[in-house]
Amino acid sequence: MEKMFWVSFIFFFLYFGQSFCQNVSRPNIVMVMSDAFDGRLSFDPGSKVVELPYINYLRQLGSTFLNAYTNSPICCPSRAAMWSGQFVHLTQSWNNYKCLEANATTWMDLLEKNGYLTKMMGKLDFTSGSHSVSNRVEAWTRDVPFLLAQEGRPVSQLVGNMSTVKIMKKDWQNTDQASLWIRQRAAFSNQPFALYLGLNLPHPYKTESLGPSAGGSTFRSSPYWLSKVSHELVSVPKWLPMAAMHPVDYYSTFTKNCSGDFTEEEIKSIRAFYYAMCAEADAMLGQVISALRETKLLSNTVVIFTADHGELAMEHRQFYKMSMYEGSSHVPLLIMGPGLMSGLQVNQPVSLVDLYPTVLEIAAISAVSNLSGYSLLPFISKSTSFSKKQHPGWVLSEYHGCNANASTFMLRSSQWKYILYSDGTSPPPQLFDLTLDKEELHNVVHKFPGVQSRLDSLLRSIVDYPRVSSSVHSYNKKAFAKWRWGLGKNYNRVIAGLRWHLDWQKDVLAHEEAIDTWLNGIF
Repeated sequence: MEKMFWVSFIFFFLYFGQSFCQNVSRPNIVMVMSDAFDGRLSFDPGSKVVELPYINYLRQLGSTFLNAYTNSPICCPSRAAMWSGQFVHLTQSWNNYKCLEANATTWMDLLEKNGYLTKMMGKLDFTSGSHSVSNRVEAWTRDVPFLLAQEGRPVSQLVGNMSTVKIMKKDWQNTDQASLWIRQRAAFSNQPFALYLGLNLPHPYKTESLGPSAGGSTFRSSPYWLSKVSHELVSVPKWLPMAAMHPVDYYSTFTKNCSGDFTEEEIKSIRAFYYAMCAEADAMLGQVISALRETKLLSNTVVIFTADHGELAMEHRQFYKMSMYEGSSHVPLLIMGPGLMSGLQVNQPVSLVDLYPTVLEIAAISAVSNLSGYSLLPFISKSTSFSKKQHPGWVLSEYHGCNANASTFMLRSSQWKYILYSDGTSPPPQLFDLTLDKEELHNVVHKFPGVQSRLDSLLRSIVDYPRVSSSVHSYNKKAFAKWRWGLGKNYNRVIAGLRWHLDWQKDVLAHEEAIDTWLNGIF
């Protein structure tokens, strides 16, 4: 009987023991990527406007990058940069329709090839071919000389009551599945694991009343999440007069349906609801952290929280993203894990392409060539074996999609943010000193010609922006022409169903003439 007991014990240990004893030589990696999360909320004073307990948890026990940026302020190109580790102009991820090829090698692919158990859940959104027809057509035709009323007017919408917690149900379902995977699969693996969870929140909801081609212009939340917002701290952003706006901002404001009148109450409501949506996203991050803690995995897991881009939430008379202003381009980036410093705030400008080499170094995987980013471990590791001089000290972001009528390039270096459009001459460039002008209302490009010259030379050494702008312009024409001619006789019917500013009963002919002039000579 005793012999049978020991045989059974040895069998149990051999079969189950390894599942409970994880390979601790390489840490687990969990990344939660939110959508449209303003990075300034992850540190003071922005963090005071809304309760974000789990982001604060990461901030206290890990490292916070105070100047983290997207490489493109729109969903698909941004995520393409994060997954590929390459700048947008290198992968030619021009808009929400054209991003990475399906066979592109991501850092998750390399983790799997090198012995990690991997799982990707929720919003991925980095390969070509997704998003609505309206979205891609608006990107392709942004150079046509007429304005598009692209979005619904931004509004706030109250739902439920103080017991209504799960509003973005799809995100909660994915978060539940991620937590279950940690408890039922990762906890019993003898491999290190890597989990990615992509959230939709706090991206505004689709405005259903505007039809199937409508964008997301509804900021929706419940009294429960609104109670997490310090309403007295919700500000009303300063706006430049319409006549004083930069030409690209004017175009964006119009196409985002923000050129009309808004009361202070409307603006504060939209912003408060946005912050409430951030609080709901924070709770999803918290559920993942709780699952790691309850399974005793947290101590050997690197947790990363970030976002694809921010949300303007009525700053600069705009909502959504598609802009290089801080609300749109500044993203959260917090990293916590074994061997990493706690309570650290890093001023170094970094961007999402830096996550690829960072993850590889965490997993002790040899560096990959042709990456645009740099490992962030030298800034946050307790080890002194890293050289902190590796990162160049600047970040690049670029935008080539809808809601902006010119390719846009942004270089952040030291206190300066340099924004350049198309070939650099028209529309005119912008220069902001973020130390003195946090609201980015004072373009000082003419006051500091030496700074502009230095930053422009640096930008040209990184990307040949006139050539890239020309390539995007050519791509837009050819892509639209191919789509248009492929529709044949159905073209007018399809195009009339999109969110165009024109009165289609009267102006179809004028539109066709403008399109034909624009397309002239592309082949």
